[in-house]
Amino acid sequence: MANTAQKTATYKTGLEWLRARMEKLGYNSLEEVAQEIQINRGNLYRYFSLETRPSVALLPDLCRVLKASPADILKALEILGPNDRL
Repeated sequence: MANTAQKTATYKTGLEWLRARMEKLGYNSLEEVAQEIQINRGNLYRYFSLETRPSVALLPDLCRVLKASPADILKALEILGPNDRL
């Protein structure tokens, strides 16, 4: 668990976290990820740049496409703090 905490702490923004996930999963663009989630690329950008928050209904799709836990997604979106748990 400490290893995950260290990795999470290295990301300064939600966009950095998203870009790292995209790279790890082989996505080349926000457009690709947005299409998989079935949302607009601009909305995806706004969520992870913290301009706006996604609806709770979108969380399962974000988790599925980004292969991340709800807690990881919510931390990247700064809805949960780094030490918060679900």
